[in-house]
Amino acid sequence: MIAHRADAAGREGVAASGRPPAGRGSHDARHVPLSRAQRLAQDAAEAAELRRYQTHPDVVALRVERVRTQVDRMCWAGIVLGLCFTMTNVAHFAAAGSPAWSLPWLAAWLLDPTVSLVLLAILRAEQVTARYRVRTGPWVRAAKWAALAGTYVMNTWASYAAGSASAIVLHSVPPLIVFAAAEAVTDLRDKLTEAATAAFTEAARREAEPKAVNAAAVHQPTATRPKRRRRATRRKLFGDYLAEARAAWSPGVVVSPAWVRQVTGCSRGLSPRLAAALAAETAQSTNEATGGEVTP
Repeated sequence: MIAHRADAAGREGVAASGRPPAGRGSHDARHVPLSRAQRLAQDAAEAAELRRYQTHPDVVALRVERVRTQVDRMCWAGIVLGLCFTMTNVAHFAAAGSPAWSLPWLAAWLLDPTVSLVLLAILRAEQVTARYRVRTGPWVRAAKWAALAGTYVMNTWASYAAGSASAIVLHSVPPLIVFAAAEAVTDLRDKLTEAATAAFTEAARREAEPKAVNAAAVHQPTATRPKRRRRATRRKLFGDYLAEARAAWSPGVVVSPAWVRQVTGCSRGLSPRLAAALAAETAQSTNEATGGEVTP
């Protein structure tokens, strides 16, 4: 009944508007269709948020951790399959022609699991130590090599005794692959751990750079605020320079542009005008002092 009503309501909506309902995010809160620019702005905001989470240091490190887990699983699968392949040859070597289901024949099937379990235990322990970058002692490596060497010898003994090159190659490949994988998986875990740490550090540095830039931008106005608060000085006018020159002049001083520049600090272009004005004033004051007599 509920589904039938929802279907009917959907058909009514299509019939009322003449077109199917728009997709999600194509209308705003007031059910007004969004423009293309607004939809692009929504997509940009969603992409920015998604990228911010994808580039988060923990997410980047988690990706490397997942790769390391995949590498571990594939290496473990190859090692286990290789040891299972050698089980039959080792049991045949240990049985030494004993009748099937006899006690020696049954005991022979225990030899390969014994060696394989010791090897797997060492590899599992190295998996944990490599994760935390803890180096193991020489006995651990010696035990691992002894288990691998024993598996190889028991797996290829009959082939060497028969002198069959094809059988030697066939029964040598799985133990050698197991030996190489056992050595490589430890180094791979160690390097992948370093890669996860390096990825986390690099992502954290990239994430901190925009924050540092934003913080510098926020504090920059505060640092430059005293410059903006500096009180503006009043522009020096012609009368101000003339007053300074008049105050510095004394009888007997020859008024020249160079002297005006020295006492007032005015520009080279303004000093001739100041010198002429000051010379006129001093000449006028001198004439007034002498009673208007002009020296021929």
